[in-house]
Amino acid sequence: QEEKKQLTLKVEELERKLESTSAQNIEFLQVIAKREESIHQCQLRLEEKSRECSSLARQLEMAIEDAKRQVEQARERAVSREKAAQSKVLDLETQLSRNKTELNQLHRSKDDAERRYESRLQDLRDRLEQSESTNRSMQNYVQFLKSSYDNVF
Repeated sequence: QEEKKQLTLKVEELERKLESTSAQNIEFLQVIAKREESIHQCQLRLEEKSRECSSLARQLEMAIEDAKRQVEQARERAVSREKAAQSKVLDLETQLSRNKTELNQLHRSKDDAERRYESRLQDLRDRLEQSESTNRSMQNYVQFLKSSYDNVF
């Protein structure tokens, strides 16, 4: 009986331990369930954030490509404007050169015309002076003839 009593006490103690262990197991299972739920929620948030990051990465890539296109277009426009400006500068330089050449030719023509005019004017002055001299000479001769006729008559 003593043995039975001790065994009964042991069984009761083991049952208490079993109940305590069962209670701990239930608590651990609840903690594990909460942790699994937390892990599941974290995994869902992680997947959502991963999708969000992927979407943002795609948007960023598209924005970068768009910016590259815009930069390339702006560069092409700038190059085009620069070429047009260089072409205009060359045209203006060519026109300036032609105008300078034409102006030089006009100056030379003017100088030539002035020289010809001066020469012609000098010729005319010389001829006028010669003509006046001839005229004076003839007037003197006429005067002489008048005097001579007066003296004769």
